[in-house]
Amino acid sequence: MDFTPTPEQTAARELAARIFGDLSTPERLAACGTGTDAALWKALCAAGLPGAAEETGLLGLVLMLEEQGRTTAQVPFAATCVYGLLAIGAHGSPEQRARLLPPLRDGAAVATGAFPARRGGVRSERAADGTGRLTGTVPVVPWLREATHVLVPDGTTRTLWLVRTDAPGVRRDPVETTAPWSAGRLILEDAPAETIANPEAGPDPRAPDPNPDLAPDPYADTLALARIAFAGLQAGVCAGSLARAVSHTTTREQFGRPLATNQGVQLRAADAHMDTEAIRVTAYEAAWRRDAGLDAGPHALTAAWWAAEAGTRVVHSGQHLHGGIGADLDHPVHRHFLWGRQLAGYLGAGAEVLDELGELLTTARHPDAGGRPPEISGSPRPQPRGASPDEAR
Repeated sequence: MDFTPTPEQTAARELAARIFGDLSTPERLAACGTGTDAALWKALCAAGLPGAAEETGLLGLVLMLEEQGRTTAQVPFAATCVYGLLAIGAHGSPEQRARLLPPLRDGAAVATGAFPARRGGVRSERAADGTGRLTGTVPVVPWLREATHVLVPDGTTRTLWLVRTDAPGVRRDPVETTAPWSAGRLILEDAPAETIANPEAGPDPRAPDPNPDLAPDPYADTLALARIAFAGLQAGVCAGSLARAVSHTTTREQFGRPLATNQGVQLRAADAHMDTEAIRVTAYEAAWRRDAGLDAGPHALTAAWWAAEAGTRVVHSGQHLHGGIGADLDHPVHRHFLWGRQLAGYLGAGAEVLDELGELLTTARHPDAGGRPPEISGSPRPQPRGASPDEAR
């Protein structure tokens, strides 16, 4: 494996770092409240960064999301790229890609996802033409208040449906989360939706030995995409928190010397650095594998576990190393703390993800032992082309 960024990925990361660094300042973040920074989002879209996620692959997106995380920029960048551009680009029909991707690239449309699926959460009734009606409630959807489209998985079949937020039968109630993600409760009452499915889908052409009879499972692949991308975002959040802690402890003096000269401070910062690197390298590996057409399911879960467990430790350390200043809710390091805690629980807490990973690994190791794959898996497990999810199981 080779995590060395391509020239295109490096250019996208550097451009993202410059835009986020220039526009996502503590003063602007304080003025945004819990909403989106509209000027920053406009600048990102004008620079073509959402569209760059399609060109640079998932690893390129992870690199750009790291830069967002360093500044905790309040824009629906990860959600639009994962649940819109990448999911529809990978699993939508040619007509859906032609209709939906251009407005998602230029910012005219914003996507988010009601993930992960919960059994009984959303029910669907499919029509013969591929459209359907959805009924159910999803308690928390990030960036829902800003979204024009929501990718919603059926709670039973895991079918992916795309819902317009301005459609009849769709209601969005504001929900305040730990991080200011402009979240909302999605309530669907016989809401119209279109299924995200490419009838001509085949195996992943990037795979080293593609099987022409198998196609990736859209739900599992999208969930893995999200876990990897948000792990990359967490790596940036942790890096930003640690950078602020290092700056503070090297300039703040106690008893005539910098705080950073104390061994306890050094050890705490060193542990946070190693945790941050673990989040980064597991996210890189999972993204690289998916870009190469390899099975990235277990690796997506591994990255998600590190993001949840280690991410929590890092943002706690960042706040703790600031001493009394870290208790100030208006201090920039507190924003990293809030983002880190929110990301640690999104798409599955550490224990939940670890349980899913263990079930996935033991099932794959003993396929004839009578076990069944987990119903909600981060692995892009192939399904026979043309078969329904139930038949594929």
